[in-house]
Amino acid sequence: MVREKREHGETLLDLTESNPTAAGLSYPAGVLLQALADKRALRYEPHPAGLNDARAAVAEYYRDVSQDWILLTAGTSEAYSLLFKLLADPGDEVLVPRPSYPLFEFLAALESVRLVQYPLLYHGEWQIDFDALARSITNRTRAVVLVNPNNPTGSFIKRQELDRLVDMCSAHDLAIVSDEVFSDYVFGPDRQRVTSLAGVEQVLTFVLSGFSKVLALPQVKLGWIVVGGPEPVRNDAFSRLELIADTYLSVGTPVQWAARRLLTCRDVIQGQITERVRANRACLADRIGGDSPWRLLETEGGWYAVIEAPRIYSEEEWTLELLARDNVVVQPGFFFDFEREAFLVISLLTPPEILRAGVDRVLARAR
Repeated sequence: MVREKREHGETLLDLTESNPTAAGLSYPAGVLLQALADKRALRYEPHPAGLNDARAAVAEYYRDVSQDWILLTAGTSEAYSLLFKLLADPGDEVLVPRPSYPLFEFLAALESVRLVQYPLLYHGEWQIDFDALARSITNRTRAVVLVNPNNPTGSFIKRQELDRLVDMCSAHDLAIVSDEVFSDYVFGPDRQRVTSLAGVEQVLTFVLSGFSKVLALPQVKLGWIVVGGPEPVRNDAFSRLELIADTYLSVGTPVQWAARRLLTCRDVIQGQITERVRANRACLADRIGGDSPWRLLETEGGWYAVIEAPRIYSEEEWTLELLARDNVVVQPGFFFDFEREAFLVISLLTPPEILRAGVDRVLARAR
């Protein structure tokens, strides 16, 4: 329906825009392009974990992490691929949160790994359902995946939850994989929030992030894995990861030499995104409140908002109705495996004028 409407020249209010390079941000083009023109990129000097200069630049981003435990990848999708190879044999299981980003299913299938979902519960804030998580563990379970903050719920793991998760993984000899691509985008302070698992030493831990969100540059394809945990296990895991990475030789030399200079643009780029997502979040909160039949779920960070819609339609019906009658594009909750209906997911990266106009049309469908 989107394709047909666009082919007929209709103007759509797309509230799902999550591509930062298409969201009207102002990038420091001169600095970015000059960084990618480094002459050192003309020489091929492969290193399984990545060039030392790029790894050092990533270590400085974390401040308290040694570059010795950072392995560069061509984005976080490749990082997942390497970790599934490292941790699991075909048929082994990895636990992933529900609701969450739908990419896991495809990445796991390509590695012949079976995904088992554990629920996140919402009671004014999102929490891990530890009873369900414990019931999901079998003798084929190899790791627990966190998305911190979660996409699209925007929820961070809390200190008490992390302690409980570490104890559970330690008891069952499981690794933790923490996807932290959105961790720089926080809406407000919370002393109980854990913004990164980098530095966890009790169990084998892998922290994932990259330039796709840190610099809003998904096209430059640089991600990383920070390996933590007890020293003997961590050493062995890192050595094996190097072997896997060396087999693919996939991280481009130009982006590695550019990494340090690219990271100098972080404040300029993130400042624009932070201002926009907070303003859009405030706009939603202002429009949804009081006795409205709509409900805006609490969000701690990230680029998305979740709206609970009146149950006069199913999620699919809401999505198609808004598109057909109002030219508004939203995502249904079942894209992210919400357990019940009816939820709509909106990107807070949407240009403010489009978000305001689109949300007004959405809310006008039920007042």
